[in-house]
Amino acid sequence: MSDDRPGPAPDVPDVPLPRVETRLEAPSTDVAPADSAALPGAHRGGFQREFTEPVPVAAPVNADAAAAASWTPEPDVRWAPAPPVLPRSAPWALTFAVVGLIVSLVVGWGFLIGIVGAVFAVVALRRPWESRAVAVWALCLSLLSLAYSAGWLWWASTQGPLFG
Repeated sequence: MSDDRPGPAPDVPDVPLPRVETRLEAPSTDVAPADSAALPGAHRGGFQREFTEPVPVAAPVNADAAAAASWTPEPDVRWAPAPPVLPRSAPWALTFAVVGLIVSLVVGWGFLIGIVGAVFAVVALRRPWESRAVAVWALCLSLLSLAYSAGWLWWASTQGPLFG
């Protein structure tokens, strides 16, 4: 291995550094003097209590009272239009189903009323604001009236020569 280290540094003449003159001027009139000139992280008086000192117990907060205190009534808006009345078909479906069942017990041609009741019941089941219980009752009674009507029509077709 060869010794590739540089030799001693050549002599550099000592050049005197320029002298910088510093002076402190008074603050201008738009600068307010600071109350304390503490550096960041410097001690500023410490804590008021020890870390392990018990904390005073606060009074329990009643959530209902706080909610009641913050509750404000809705404004009385008299110019706003009334909400639209949504169409109701479940009561109509039940009415047609009951009438169709009564008619189908007497005569076979009452199946038209049962079909109308079933259609209204299906429409009521598809609407979220309708009573599902009423719509289900209407659908069941409409189907029962259709079964009775079909029975009457079958019986009537076996009683006589309809065709020929």
